[in-house]
Amino acid sequence: MSQVFILQNQDGYFLSKQKEWVDGRDASQLYRSPHRDEALNQMVEVNAKDYTQRITIVDCQLNEKRHPQLDPEKLPEPKVDAANDEEVALADDTEDASEEASSNAEPAVVDAEPVNDDQPSNNSLF
Repeated sequence: MSQVFILQNQDGYFLSKQKEWVDGRDASQLYRSPHRDEALNQMVEVNAKDYTQRITIVDCQLNEKRHPQLDPEKLPEPKVDAANDEEVALADDTEDASEEASSNAEPAVVDAEPVNDDQPSNNSLF
């Protein structure tokens, strides 16, 4: 078996080849480098894009399929698809806002000029 270096953030997620943070359950998708200095360069690059990340370099062995071998007990909870959650939340917010707007709607008030019977009408035909 051989040793590789992977990147892990403060939440326990691992950097994928697509530069996204994943839970590591599919080890074939993880970014890995056989050289620590390459992993360090990748860590700096990712951290420059999002400075709030606290990234560490983790060394691990490769399994028979040449994928990083991770301890299943140390894997984080599976990521929830944020895009689907946002769409559902936006749909709920839109429905709530439209219901609230219709229940709080006030009738439109039109300002009309007062009618004075003493003055002649401007609506003459001639």
